[in-house]
Amino acid sequence: MTAMAFKLEMFSDFVCPFCYIGLATVRKLQPEFGFELEVRAFQIHPEWPAEGLSLAQHPRMMDPNARRLIWTHILELADAAGVTMKAPQVLANSRLALQAAEFARENGKGDTFDERVYRAYFNEGLNIGLQGVLGELAADVGLNRSELDRALESQRYAPQIERDSQLARRRGVSGVPAFFLGEYSLVGAQSEDMMREVIRRYVARTDAAK
Repeated sequence: MTAMAFKLEMFSDFVCPFCYIGLATVRKLQPEFGFELEVRAFQIHPEWPAEGLSLAQHPRMMDPNARRLIWTHILELADAAGVTMKAPQVLANSRLALQAAEFARENGKGDTFDERVYRAYFNEGLNIGLQGVLGELAADVGLNRSELDRALESQRYAPQIERDSQLARRRGVSGVPAFFLGEYSLVGAQSEDMMREVIRRYVARTDAAK
């Protein structure tokens, strides 16, 4: 489909399984619609300790049976989107990962780094809140680990993460993934068909308003 150029914004967090699914879905649709995808940070659990915590350590962890049911649903959505994942056993604080993603985007590796971080967390069970782990993931996609270390230690990208969070709050975002096409918004991981229809409608309305 040939259409006008436009931007799709996505607020997301690496510890959100629905964000992994949602990102895979919109990337599938990029070649069809030719939109620019702008990923913005929205940390959903800043209260989790920097070193992360196990499920057993979580003070308000849900009943194991309820968690299994939720993850059965998540895995069904993931399978439909072509994403392989499993429930993480470590709850990671994503602050440094979100900053590292900004470093990756600035160095032309945003897409590959995002995928690598999600895969590390939801497939390999790695604690993506640790700087050492992020350095290894950065090296995996061809980024300079020493430069990333310096960026994280200096908090170079912390202001950008805060600006994204403030923008999200101004737009009424309380959960992720949250997608914005201009002033149109959509929350939650959607099926490929649903997301395609939403984008088609947006393009049609925008064209009609010209």
